[in-house]
Amino acid sequence: MAVNSRQHPLEIPPPSAKDWPKEEEENFFLLDPDRKRDVLPQPFRMIHKLVMQVFESAVEIIEEREMLREAQKRKVQPTKCFPTAEFQVTERANCLAVSGKYIFVGLSVGLAAFSRCDLKDVCAWDAAQTEICALHASALGNECHVLLAVDEMGLAWLFCFHRESFLLIKALNEVEDISQRSLCVEVVLSRGGDYAGILLQGNTEAWLEIYQLPKDSWLTEMEENSRAAEELAGSERRLSSSPVELPVPAIQAGLDIKLDPPELLLTVRPPKPITGTSFKGPLDALKEVGDGSTFGLGYNHLIKDSQWELQDAIFCSTYQEYLEAEGVTKEEMPRYATFHFLLPSRILMAPEMEVEPDIPVGIGVHWYGNHNFCLYLLNPSLKDKAGTDLKPDLVWPCAAPIACSAVSFCSRYLALAGEDATITIWDKHLGYPLSVTAILEERFIRSIHFLYGSSVASDETCGADPVCAIVQLLVLCTDSSFYLVRAPKAGKSSITLLADRPENPNLTVSAVMPVLAFPSAVLIFCWDGTVSLMNTDTSQTVYCFCTPPSHAVAPAWQPVFTVDSANSCLLLRGDEHQHVDEFFQSKATHSTIFVYDFNAYPLKEAIPKKPDLHFKPMQELQWTERCNIYLRDRFRFLPERQEVLLEMEKQKYWDCLQARAATMDKEREKMKGEKKQ
Repeated sequence: MAVNSRQHPLEIPPPSAKDWPKEEEENFFLLDPDRKRDVLPQPFRMIHKLVMQVFESAVEIIEEREMLREAQKRKVQPTKCFPTAEFQVTERANCLAVSGKYIFVGLSVGLAAFSRCDLKDVCAWDAAQTEICALHASALGNECHVLLAVDEMGLAWLFCFHRESFLLIKALNEVEDISQRSLCVEVVLSRGGDYAGILLQGNTEAWLEIYQLPKDSWLTEMEENSRAAEELAGSERRLSSSPVELPVPAIQAGLDIKLDPPELLLTVRPPKPITGTSFKGPLDALKEVGDGSTFGLGYNHLIKDSQWELQDAIFCSTYQEYLEAEGVTKEEMPRYATFHFLLPSRILMAPEMEVEPDIPVGIGVHWYGNHNFCLYLLNPSLKDKAGTDLKPDLVWPCAAPIACSAVSFCSRYLALAGEDATITIWDKHLGYPLSVTAILEERFIRSIHFLYGSSVASDETCGADPVCAIVQLLVLCTDSSFYLVRAPKAGKSSITLLADRPENPNLTVSAVMPVLAFPSAVLIFCWDGTVSLMNTDTSQTVYCFCTPPSHAVAPAWQPVFTVDSANSCLLLRGDEHQHVDEFFQSKATHSTIFVYDFNAYPLKEAIPKKPDLHFKPMQELQWTERCNIYLRDRFRFLPERQEVLLEMEKQKYWDCLQARAATMDKEREKMKGEKKQ
């Protein structure tokens, strides 16, 4: 019978420090029996470790918040400003607009107008029972205003407001078949109410429609209607024994008023992707190019489809691993655009052309994901081309896709921000880039805004060319950081960080708005409902506009506000705090509009106005002063002029080449005719 026996006696191994396992290992043993209960077995040791990590992380977060709180206490606290006036609206306010002495409110049901003087309800429009989501207004003169609104169904409404009554002119994108209706996603109304633009989206494409508003005929019709209403009111008072006067709006409502509809001037579609050439040879391409003095969209080329396919195949095979990681998709037609109405400038038209200085002569458009900024002239002769693919009159190509753009108050300066964080400021009056800067940090630009300090001065001096003026541009990034770009007329431009990315997510910026009355002042709206006024010269928040304790800014992530530049005041929507039960039962059925009059606060002490440079327009200067300005411009841009002269020499050769191509084309047609004979 086999018996298992040990060959060596059982012994306790001697202790050795280098052979001891660590405490984290399973087979760790203690030489001291008293510590047997101090070490927890698995999995309790792992749970203990996780709990300690959570505790240490919580302590670190508490310490960081304490440091931020102490740093906030050390900062100069902004002065709190409470509303100077307020008024109630019966429905939920979605948008605000100010024109003249009236405040227009887009409501959850229709429109409402309030008097700017006493903040009383003037009239309302709710015939269509529709919710207004966006609203723009402009004064036409003679107490007449034009309004452009968009409802929740994407329908664009055009109104005329006169003598305290709304008059619906037309729904611009309304069709009989609702399934064929295109949605309006953006509207822009030119200053003065001469033109209106709407961006429409269909099932597969998007396009831009520009309308010319016949405001002269509207004013004439409104005056005739006013005289007829007054005559009717006088006859009613004579026939009636009651001395009570009938209100004019009620009388006007009874009259049948029909205003001329707006005229579709331009239809701008997004640029199509560049495909293979349709030309048979170089001669056909030369005839389509034109004079070659401006850039185009790149359609007139001689690259065939087979060459494009070969180039794509080589590129995909070379960078296959990067394309698979990034998930690159094919280029699609853009469905969103940003457009601006542009006032007269040298880059849009010749100096000898006589135009009104306050009426737009063109529009600037850039489509999402596109490199080109296209400029179109608002030429009435082009109205017959409204249904065709309109080619831009000027094209400004950029190195990267354009992320956002902005136009100064006087429309002289244009700023373009690319997706690569490059910012270019153009002087359209002189036709050259004033500044080219870039944000070195890896940040994406969300929006750009001109500060009104330099742009207002330029509005008065677009012809006088103030050499000492400095154009200032506020840049807001997607991470809520602020930059200030200063571009002087003479010297290098600079970019300064005003505010870095906030540590607290509640301080994320929802909207910004420059203040016209103070050149270096910017209103900043945050997610936590705070509305602050920043002085960009010192990068300090000097004032905080607060609502009463019973109300809060609503919605904080998309505040409803507008700035009345003429009266220097801020209008802000605030809703009363609701209990939990009321919040879940229904939304707020009414809103409060708070008015903050800048003149009632000591803003001039915190943000002093810079000395105004009173320049006269070019038309009011004497001929000697005009000649001095002209000679100074010529001398300053002498190197650029030399380059232009070289380009003119090249243009001569280009004209000769085109003439030669036309001659060869005629000879080729002549030879074909002789062969047929």
